[in-house]
Amino acid sequence: MKEEKIIVPANGYLMLFLFILLFFGSIALIPITETGWPVFGIVFALVLAFGFLMVQPNGSRVLLLFGKYVGTVKKNGFYWVNPFYTKKKISLRASNFDSERLKVNDKLGNPIMISTILVWRVHNTYKAAFDVDNYENFVRVQTDAAVRKLASMYPYDNFADEGVDEDITLRSSVNEVSNALEKEIDERLSIAGIEVLEARIGYLAYAQEIANAMLKRQQATAIVAARHKIVEGAVSMVEMAIEQLSKKNVVDLDEERKAAMVSNLMVVLCGDKDASPVLNTGTLNH
Repeated sequence: MKEEKIIVPANGYLMLFLFILLFFGSIALIPITETGWPVFGIVFALVLAFGFLMVQPNGSRVLLLFGKYVGTVKKNGFYWVNPFYTKKKISLRASNFDSERLKVNDKLGNPIMISTILVWRVHNTYKAAFDVDNYENFVRVQTDAAVRKLASMYPYDNFADEGVDEDITLRSSVNEVSNALEKEIDERLSIAGIEVLEARIGYLAYAQEIANAMLKRQQATAIVAARHKIVEGAVSMVEMAIEQLSKKNVVDLDEERKAAMVSNLMVVLCGDKDASPVLNTGTLNH
């Protein structure tokens, strides 16, 4: 495969001076000469004018001579090239691409909506100009394909009730998923001479048809996890209370009274609402 060739054309200001000298000098010679050389000089100057070329910063021009690749001009400035060259402009600036929201299935088969934000730029002008038909459209299509593949590789989230215990998920592993997405897109776009500067997920959510169900599921999972922590803490507090009461001989509790105390403390500590105490004005047995 032919690679990019960087060239530096002739100075444009020098050729501009020669153009002005030839063009206006030929016009001045028309009244004082009877030959056709002044007309030829004017025509020749006009042909030379088609060779002027201006390259802006972070821009480039790919030069072709009757279909043959000559080279690429990347250095900004004012130049002059062969007037018969075809000059194709390719920007080297960083471009930002925000893909459309795609409906895809994650690793567990759940439909999700996902989009990506891609920052890219042309690195090899020869590949961008000749190895693909339209490199900008190529970026869009291949980015969508990479996002679909990435979504199928990871679950949206972990669910303990299904035995899913993935280290990397789309929702929580932002850095890992972004690195994998960037690598996948970079491999796909290298054929077009495109360099990927950054790739990350711009939007991520469950599809509308399962969004409500999944929200309830996440809420239930959070409630169960919170209850688990509350019960662990309550058991520790009850154990500590019984141990301190026995150690300091505050009250002598038999097994039945210990069970009643444990039951009351667990209800108070694990209840959703504040407990309403009932005062016993009699003995412990009444």
